[in-house]
Amino acid sequence: KQPNHTTTMIMIMILSALALVLGFAATTTTAFAPTLHSTAISNTRLYAEQQGTIDTSFMWGAGLNFGKGEFKFYRNLQDFLKPFPDQDRQAFPEVFTLPCGTYEVQLDKPLGIVFEEVEVGKGLFVQDLVEGGNAEQEGQVQKGDLLVGITAVKIVGAKYERRLIPCRNFDFDTMVGAVSSNEPKWGCEDVVLMFERPDEADSAQVDQFMAFFEPPVDSPW
Repeated sequence: KQPNHTTTMIMIMILSALALVLGFAATTTTAFAPTLHSTAISNTRLYAEQQGTIDTSFMWGAGLNFGKGEFKFYRNLQDFLKPFPDQDRQAFPEVFTLPCGTYEVQLDKPLGIVFEEVEVGKGLFVQDLVEGGNAEQEGQVQKGDLLVGITAVKIVGAKYERRLIPCRNFDFDTMVGAVSSNEPKWGCEDVVLMFERPDEADSAQVDQFMAFFEPPVDSPW
């Protein structure tokens, strides 16, 4: 049986309306698709707020992602924190400000610092400064200051990263290895060090701040 004229017109109208709805939905989805970059930053912040902790796993690359991303080369604290949005700075201000009695220096090699272990095989403090050396000329480092962070270069295959690593428990040889790894062939023009001044700093607060730079367990670091 052939459909009459009225039935045909109704079918055409239904199909046209359906096509219009589908076309609008497709256009709307495309127009509001977020970029991958903004999604990653936003999700990281929201996850931390929901859990009540700070999630830093997105800052570290493993496998094929090692040596990639915005955090692969540490130059100084201000530069390292640039990728974070204002929402993170408002939610976690303790991450974006050095604790009282803590400071960062960028020194050429040789550093001009005489380090000594706090205990045998654990911790380092400034025993002396070389007269006329780079640390003395820079002006901030003082005798008795404790070393709590240092940049080091890690090489995996043909890729590398330079990170600021917490080092309160480093021994002397580990510190020397970290300093030595900051070579010009890896793009290093200096060594970055973080110090704690014992009579001004709260060590527990400093350790909490330095935990932000602690590599995750699944990192090559």
